[in-house]
Amino acid sequence: MLQEYSKLPGVRSVEGALDKDVSSVVFDSRQCVPGCLFVAVPGTVADGHDYIPSAIRQGASSVACTHYPEELTEGVTFLLVEDTAAFLGEAASLFYGHPSRHLKLVGVTGTNGKTTTATLLYDLFRALGHSCGLLSTVVNRVGDQSYPATHTTPDAVELNLLLKEMVDSGCEYCFMEVSSHSVVQQRIAGLVFAGGLFTNITHDHLDYHGTFAAYIKAKQGFFDHLPRTAFALYNADDRNGEVMVQNSVARRRSFALKRMADYRCRIIESLFGGMLLEIDSVQVWVRFIGGFNAYNLLGVYAAACELGADKEEVLRLLSTLHSVSGRFDYVVSPSGVTAIVDYAHTPDALANVLDTINAIRKPGQKLYTVVGCGGNRDKTKRPVMARLAVDKSDFTILTSDNPRYEKPEEILRDMEAGVSDASERWIEISDRSQAIKMAVHLAHGGTCPGEGDIILVAGKGHETYQEISGVRHHFDDKEQLCALLGIPESEVLSHQTV
Repeated sequence: MLQEYSKLPGVRSVEGALDKDVSSVVFDSRQCVPGCLFVAVPGTVADGHDYIPSAIRQGASSVACTHYPEELTEGVTFLLVEDTAAFLGEAASLFYGHPSRHLKLVGVTGTNGKTTTATLLYDLFRALGHSCGLLSTVVNRVGDQSYPATHTTPDAVELNLLLKEMVDSGCEYCFMEVSSHSVVQQRIAGLVFAGGLFTNITHDHLDYHGTFAAYIKAKQGFFDHLPRTAFALYNADDRNGEVMVQNSVARRRSFALKRMADYRCRIIESLFGGMLLEIDSVQVWVRFIGGFNAYNLLGVYAAACELGADKEEVLRLLSTLHSVSGRFDYVVSPSGVTAIVDYAHTPDALANVLDTINAIRKPGQKLYTVVGCGGNRDKTKRPVMARLAVDKSDFTILTSDNPRYEKPEEILRDMEAGVSDASERWIEISDRSQAIKMAVHLAHGGTCPGEGDIILVAGKGHETYQEISGVRHHFDDKEQLCALLGIPESEVLSHQTV
């Protein structure tokens, strides 16, 4: 009944009858049906308040808004609320029976490592015998069922619907990525988390947040709202790690590779085939590469321990896990060339991948990097990423990523500004397919597998499309490399969790 919605946090007053059912909760007037509750949420392009008349014509019997329209429609109930975005989350949670209260929901936030950490937690707890759900950039999963992911964090209505499906299917846990956008836009309002994990924070999304301080504050907002019953797990090696949880009332726990923390890890050996780690004084071999993945795995281990899993069993299972699609995916061609595909689309992520490759590669192996930057996104990182690629590679090919509504040539001009003094170490090929073909042409094989040159194709990772002028065209970096290097697709899939 609408009476229940009138008691949600932030409701200031009501105009109209409350003794009516709510058929659905909607924030897009085009999706309104008879008997629905329409929530007028202001957006970046349009304000939902402007669509209240349209929502009513479509059959909305109740409306939540921050200010009443000039004329109140007879028979329609109006709820005056403080923040319609926050109310939408609360209302969606109520409509679907507060699903987050019926499973252990763990949120993972940070600039890099969210997808890997959330996915590995999903894989680990399934291996431990639990039914789980996953909400990630790559895919959403309800038990064994997969759904395409359109955003890192779904909107509040879709999010609660997915959580309800998880509860109905018997899931005990859900591991989800929590983006900074979702915190600011209140998409997670009304959810009850069992824990939160902070991976790291670096330069990203300043096109949306404006300043790095605002970006930090957005991430911090997630931990500020964790309940006392939850855990707040943070990377103590990140200089903003403690800042993230400083206001949290949750149980604070830390993990680190470089300093004292509640959970510690040390890299003993690192090869292209994996790493030997020492986690809490126990050695374990994992099929992952690089310090950034050591942090991801340590975070997974720490979160599992905080959730009550057996430590010895968790360590045993860590050695069986595979990398996530598009995250340091690597294959070796018949001629000995190593090709790596990675989602690195921020300066820090790109530097981490390049540093990892450089620490492992042998004398004589050359590194060819193919990298681009997305259109209609933070422009300030473009010259920085180009400079990193050139400085840390033998040769770099600057190319197109997802230009979206920008001209690829304009994006490349921004990137070139960072490498204008090193013209002999890079070229520009705007066509991504041709750029990858050039890298393959330049790379030479070795007498043994893994001893030839190395190709890194960065920026798109798991994506199987390229967005140009608002249209998505099929494009898969792994597919391109496999075809050019003569590598069976099955060999690529064996290296990661899809």
